[in-house]
Amino acid sequence: MSRRKTPDDYHSTIRALSDRIVEAQTPIRVLDAIKWDDSIRQGFIKAKGKQMPAVDRSYYDSRPLSFDSTAKKLEFQNIERDITRQLGQFNPVGQIMRRMCKEYRMVIRMLEARGTADFGLISQELYGAASDAFHAGDPTLADLGLMLSDYLNNIAARGDLEDEAKNLTAKDAVAILQERLAAVFGDDTIRVFESDGIVADAAAGADYIKVRADALFNQRDVRALEVHEGMVHVGTTLNGLNQPICTFLAKGPPSSTVTQEGLAILMEVIAFASYPTRLRKLTNRTRAIHMAEEGADFLQVYEFYREQGFSLEESYGNASRAFRGSTPTGLPFTKDLSYLKGFILIYNYIQLAVRKGKLEQIPLLFCGKTTLEDMRTLRQLVDEGLVAPPKYLPPQFRDLNALSAWMCFSNFLNHLSLDRIEADYANIL
Repeated sequence: MSRRKTPDDYHSTIRALSDRIVEAQTPIRVLDAIKWDDSIRQGFIKAKGKQMPAVDRSYYDSRPLSFDSTAKKLEFQNIERDITRQLGQFNPVGQIMRRMCKEYRMVIRMLEARGTADFGLISQELYGAASDAFHAGDPTLADLGLMLSDYLNNIAARGDLEDEAKNLTAKDAVAILQERLAAVFGDDTIRVFESDGIVADAAAGADYIKVRADALFNQRDVRALEVHEGMVHVGTTLNGLNQPICTFLAKGPPSSTVTQEGLAILMEVIAFASYPTRLRKLTNRTRAIHMAEEGADFLQVYEFYREQGFSLEESYGNASRAFRGSTPTGLPFTKDLSYLKGFILIYNYIQLAVRKGKLEQIPLLFCGKTTLEDMRTLRQLVDEGLVAPPKYLPPQFRDLNALSAWMCFSNFLNHLSLDRIEADYANIL
């Protein structure tokens, strides 16, 4: 007769399966696998933006993946099978881990399809499309992008909300960020340093933030990096690494990208770190993806950015974000939809949690690289002791009083008709 399993055995089984997922996903680096190298940029600039970037299927074939994709898909399939064998079909944590395995297999299929029509279609499955509705009958992401652009144009037309001068060097930004994040996380928890090897102004790692050495910043930029990269991206990674059993929460499949970027943009808004130029960057990304989904090619998206006042190099960089992994005439890579899509979904989730009096659910968004559809299960796993509550939380989520008050008002305001308000206020505004 076999020995009955103890709670410790159960925890050990979950930890072992979780560790296998973490180990298996290590070599999968989506952005590294799909980015265009500098020779493509240089060729485009040399042609003064008049010729399509020289990217096709053979370009990606010349840059093979850093792992055996067939073996890696089989590895995830075996882990998925073992999860069912050891935990059963309906075990809650098993269901999360199985979905992660399926997602990673789909990611690998997407990377195998670089430079083909399937790449864009799988991207839409993983990250969504601009034409997706939030809820039945509601506006789409593309509608949101256009609506926000109209608002931003009205603000820009005023001419008196100019961005502050960028008079802070990377060295200045590093010093300010290091001091501010030390106050939240502890003195040596997060390292901030300059780097020459990144394209963006800054990038977050497991316990560090890299700042591009030649970038310039203003105080608002630094505040946005503090809350976006530091408090959300690094904070949730550290909380995931702090998990004693569900170690998979330290690693984010595509479904967690929407939650991550949504939380990061929400934090920018409630910390008063966002501003119109920043918001325009996000709406432009959404509009660029929608244009490509509707059949626009690289040069048309590039011209869209030129019309916005961006330089040749900036316009190339912005347009290439939408087409990386694809071809200049193919369907777009839709990850950049995650920012606005995530913001709306997270905002709605928090609003509903306040309305239903389930405030305890809100901080759990930070317990690792979470996915919205798993939040009820995560609450259950915290109660069972399988998931540790988040150790690091932004101040705005540590004390939910102010956030709850805001959401209570917001819930009421959502019931008012803005068209009616506009008509009634016509004589006083």
